[in-house]
Amino acid sequence: MYIPYNSYLLIVMVLIVLGVGVALSACNTIEGMGRDVELAGEATSETARDAKRELSN
Repeated sequence: MYIPYNSYLLIVMVLIVLGVGVALSACNTIEGMGRDVELAGEATSETARDAKRELSN
């Protein structure tokens, strides 16, 4: 089956655009996950400080 060169170029361009779209949406997801991990770390640190205060009293 013969596919003209222009069709290959169009297919490659569409795949690139789709790939960029997926990459950008993944960045937003990873950024949100990073915020969640940061908040969990802060909560853990705060709990450790509270426990330390309780043990020193």
